[in-house]
Amino acid sequence: MENRRGKGLSFARRIYLPRALGLAVGCLGVAAALAPLNMPSWVWVLMLVNAFVWPHVAYQLSTRANFPYKTERRNLLFDSLCGGFWAATVQFNPLTTVTILAMMAMNNVATGGLRLFMFGTLAQLAGVMFAWLLFGATFTSTTTPLQTWACLPILTLYPFAVGMVCYRLAIKLSEHKRTLSALSRTDSLTGLLNHGAWKDLLQLQFQHCRELRQPAAIALIDIDHFKLINDTYGHIVGDSVLRQLSAELKRNLRECDLAGRYGGDEFCVILPDMPLHQVQGVMERLREVLHEYRHQEAPELRISLSIGLATYQLQFSDANAWLNDADKALYIAKKTGRNKISSSLTRSIAVS
Repeated sequence: MENRRGKGLSFARRIYLPRALGLAVGCLGVAAALAPLNMPSWVWVLMLVNAFVWPHVAYQLSTRANFPYKTERRNLLFDSLCGGFWAATVQFNPLTTVTILAMMAMNNVATGGLRLFMFGTLAQLAGVMFAWLLFGATFTSTTTPLQTWACLPILTLYPFAVGMVCYRLAIKLSEHKRTLSALSRTDSLTGLLNHGAWKDLLQLQFQHCRELRQPAAIALIDIDHFKLINDTYGHIVGDSVLRQLSAELKRNLRECDLAGRYGGDEFCVILPDMPLHQVQGVMERLREVLHEYRHQEAPELRISLSIGLATYQLQFSDANAWLNDADKALYIAKKTGRNKISSSLTRSIAVS
């Protein structure tokens, strides 16, 4: 409910400035059309209240409501009701009427789509009927030069205000889209790429290596006996180990390297344009750093890593063959004592 209220307040704030500007500037056109009609003074007072008081009242009503969005939609329908009332009151002066109704239609479509446009049209008709009950159904077919000039500000400024609101909303939606896209590709616990995102990038790196004949390597990293860590010390300690490994990956890798969480306790790294001996050095530093890690709630805990490396080879038919080679190297590291680095080329083991 609090989230819905926040969205409603944001909606009310977006509407506030266009409404205040539109009614204030639009008052000029209505006043120019009313001038030759000898209307009673209360009509002029009503026009001024609608133009200069109502926008602020509407904003207060929305921001203080439990459901600001619903209140603001009712405010928009009241705007449409007033628009129909003033169009009929000025005896459907051609330019003034078109200006009022067009601005109202644009506002309703921009904020509520076709549904609000249809309800707004009904509200305008209700406003017309109310004005006819008060003043009778009369029409005028001419527009004076003064009335034309009086309508120009609203025709110029109001579309600009609505356009700016829509532009800012589009920018915000674009930012939210990028944020959601990043979240959908990120592992929530470690902040690294998730399984699917990393596999997608592996496909791209494979194509890059095939086309440019540049070296690259994959590292698969497994935390030794991680299930035992969870069973012995609990999942909170286990999660802290995962976060520590991800933090060390970020510290020890280059910006172009791509690290992800491949499974529960298995991590994966793509290291483009790096020969095997450098990759082994990076992974050895990582293994040593994690071995020195101490958790304050489990000081006796020691972390070791088994790591499998695979460099890109021309004979690989696809990215899965490359990944499978790294998986075989990891299997050897785990089966020959763990806490080691195994390479798919040499199957050599870096002793702990």
